[in-house]
Amino acid sequence: MTLITIDIPDDQLQKLQQLARESQVSPEDLLRANIEDWLVRPKNEFTQAASYILNKNAELYRRLA
Repeated sequence: MTLITIDIPDDQLQKLQQLARESQVSPEDLLRANIEDWLVRPKNEFTQAASYILNKNAELYRRLA
């Protein structure tokens, strides 16, 4: 596993620690879970957006034809 170090402001660290306490996990585990979600979500959102645009353009092209 690779280690990544980032700098975040103290107020964000406090919020992260609070969220981790509320979720009863470590801040690292909370971040890891959110990164995993983030890495999956953009692909799904892109696919949905692309499908919407293609469908919308298909209707437009049909009307113009």
